[in-house]
Amino acid sequence: MAQSIDKPPFFDGTHYAHWKTKMKFFIKSRGYKLWDIVEDGSFVSQRSKAEWSADDRKKMELNYKGLHILFCAFGPTIYEKMSSCESAKEV
Repeated sequence: MAQSIDKPPFFDGTHYAHWKTKMKFFIKSRGYKLWDIVEDGSFVSQRSKAEWSADDRKKMELNYKGLHILFCAFGPTIYEKMSSCESAKEV
């Protein structure tokens, strides 16, 4: 059965290099700025949350969007190992 193009490629713990390539293109297809956050690391503001600019908020949203995509690609065993990560890059 073919996988939906709206769902990230599933990772079951095998064939990591193959999955990594597919995931890279999946995330890039959702927006290149999203890929930058995954590749370069999440945004950390030195300001309080109340002082965040619109750009600060967008960067935080992209980080959590990246985390969501990655977490949706994992089965329960791998998710358990990764669920404490706070940034998409950590995963």
